[in-house]
Amino acid sequence: MKAIVYTKYGPPDVLRLEEVKKPSFNEDQVLVKVHAASINASDWHYLTADPFPMRLIGNGVFKPKNIILGVDVAGCVEAIGKKVKLFRPGDEVFGDIFGQGNGSFAEYVSVPESTLAIKPPMVSFEEAAALPVAAVTALQGLRDQGHIQPGQKVLINGASGGVGTFAVQIAKAFGSEVTAVCSTRNLEIAHSIGADHVIDYTIEDFTQNGQQYDLILAVNGFHPLSAYKRALTPKGIYVFIGGLPNQIFQSLFLGPLMSKSNGRKMTSKMKKANQKDLLFIRDLLEGGKIRPVIDECYPLSKTAEAFRYFEKGHARGKVVITIAEQEK
Repeated sequence: MKAIVYTKYGPPDVLRLEEVKKPSFNEDQVLVKVHAASINASDWHYLTADPFPMRLIGNGVFKPKNIILGVDVAGCVEAIGKKVKLFRPGDEVFGDIFGQGNGSFAEYVSVPESTLAIKPPMVSFEEAAALPVAAVTALQGLRDQGHIQPGQKVLINGASGGVGTFAVQIAKAFGSEVTAVCSTRNLEIAHSIGADHVIDYTIEDFTQNGQQYDLILAVNGFHPLSAYKRALTPKGIYVFIGGLPNQIFQSLFLGPLMSKSNGRKMTSKMKKANQKDLLFIRDLLEGGKIRPVIDECYPLSKTAEAFRYFEKGHARGKVVITIAEQEK
């Protein structure tokens, strides 16, 4: 089969389209013929080994152990192991295969059935591939760490990217009053996905305007924790789910200390892939509560180009990789 491989860490130029062995599958795994995948921040971190600790958490210190990237997947079940109960050959599925060797930037992938769900029939494979990591990350940040409640004032900083576009919609689905923070070029998108208020960060600093929020979800940082804390109500919660390495450090190590000084909580959330939340997201999608926002679709052969676009940090919604018929 064809796959995008990398045998050393580096920029997108190290990615190569090559012929590799089609994956085998064991008795509790599903072999999926991949129709689409999408790029996430974790893929970029694994590709570049930036920050350096990415080398220490399972992918190799000197070179990558898992040479095929990609954790979002959408496709058709090709075959199943004898212990698989949830799926049958021909089922259209989507899922998050993070921690399972990754590998969705390829024509086939084999994964445990617990990583997948049946794809809603009303969405394309490209739309389904945009869902798993970004939508579940937003859900867990808002619900599990942020304890979102109806009627709360919620601010999403970084509202126009993959996670941010889902966060705005999920917060609205929970009955919150949502303020989206994004750049001038993305104001229309923020309004179109349901934001009640939109702040253009190139003109206004939300941490300085005197407004306070019950919950702030920081998808992209650009502010110190002290500034976020100032923008919280007395019992407000800040949740960090994405940003620069120094912001990761602040949230992990300084956040708990800052939370002890008063009622405000400064926390962070790392997504945990699970089928239950994937099904929850599917229900929101089928109920018309959320919809994927896709910026660009690239064929598998142009995955390196897709990564170059992604790393600029200006994608509106998700960047998707399609495994097109003409590439077979």
